[in-house]
Amino acid sequence: MLKYELIPEQLCYEGLVSAVNFFEPEMVDFETAVLAHDVGYLRRLFDLTLDAKMVRRIGFPLTQELVDRERYLVDGTLKSALFALDYGISFNVAGGTHHAGRDFGEGFCLMNDQAIAAAYLLEQGLATRILIIDLDVHQGNGTAHIFSGIPEVYTFSMHGDKNFPFIKERSDRDVALEDGIQDELYLKLLKENLAFLFETVNPDFVFYQAGVDILGSDKLGKLKVSADGCRERDRMVLESCNVRKVPVQVSMGGGYSTQIRDIVHAHVETYRAAIAIFDF
Repeated sequence: MLKYELIPEQLCYEGLVSAVNFFEPEMVDFETAVLAHDVGYLRRLFDLTLDAKMVRRIGFPLTQELVDRERYLVDGTLKSALFALDYGISFNVAGGTHHAGRDFGEGFCLMNDQAIAAAYLLEQGLATRILIIDLDVHQGNGTAHIFSGIPEVYTFSMHGDKNFPFIKERSDRDVALEDGIQDELYLKLLKENLAFLFETVNPDFVFYQAGVDILGSDKLGKLKVSADGCRERDRMVLESCNVRKVPVQVSMGGGYSTQIRDIVHAHVETYRAAIAIFDF
């Protein structure tokens, strides 16, 4: 959790951004959140009446502070998506809560920030064909669950095959990775899939879940991607968007390296890549 405080501090310390580059979210309202979630599940979440089994599935004790935090987080991604329409790219310092499905929370995710933002863009007529690129080491099962059978949103997840969640959902395109994969093969697979996705889907908006738990230093990841490999991953995704003039919203996703500096550094490199590619 500490990384969410340290990322903006480090960005400012390195002079990559200044205070004027930040925006503050509000708490997302029920009517917006329900665009991607079941009414009953969301009402019980907001009212703090989820049953004990669902609370265990989420993994956090259910409190008002927790729900409020998630509502801020979701609005951060929603506003970030709107800024991306104006500026080409925008980030949520947090976000990437991709394990929350339409009628469930899971894996420390109560609501699905990028799914709600995507549903909002569609509902408002601000996008018509959305691509969600999820490169967290864990499958974006909740995102796949929410958009199953919805052709306007194409879900892509490239994740560890033998990692959480152990029962996977079916994304529109899944790439399951073996434990221990290193830079060369990882980046080869990503390059091939990015070419396929942009040619086939032809999106007018992209959401990028940029988890850094693919790093070899990650306690939960099981992959062996280097910091350089992670940086190149980000460059490939963001360059693919920029060259096609497709707006992209970026949420941070997971990162569980033993040293907090490794997590923060990897996330900051995603911002650095965006600043260079989008010429800010």
